[in-house]
Amino acid sequence: MSKPVVIIMIEDDEGHARLIERNIRRSGVNNEIKPFRNGTDALNYLFGANGDGLPHKGETLLILLDLNLPDMTGIDILRQVKENKFLKCAPVVVLTTTDDSQEIKRCYELGCNVYITKPVNYESFANAIRQLGLFFSIIQVPRTTS
Repeated sequence: MSKPVVIIMIEDDEGHARLIERNIRRSGVNNEIKPFRNGTDALNYLFGANGDGLPHKGETLLILLDLNLPDMTGIDILRQVKENKFLKCAPVVVLTTTDDSQEIKRCYELGCNVYITKPVNYESFANAIRQLGLFFSIIQVPRTTS
């Protein structure tokens, strides 16, 4: 039996974070949510003390990522996550106010799985999160090698 999915929420707006979490819970997803208000703290958690991402090898993570953070861009975080051999399989859902088509294209090119523009339709968002939860419950996420 695999470990449950841990949701990493990187969102600097406290109101948006509460709304996202409330709607995740309302949809029936009870997985642990680890909230981060800035990119630095999120990267420190994801990559660990050595900066290699090894602490999360074998874990199943889902990353909810805002692009507009106070200390760095979500693009930088997305790039680093997808370039890391221990984290690259983690699905990334971009939740942001940016609806620029070039930015959306860049996120998908870097490996984001879903791009949702705020204000989101929270019914659709909650359903997407629930579907990801069902997906994780029946599919084994490929483990990274070495």
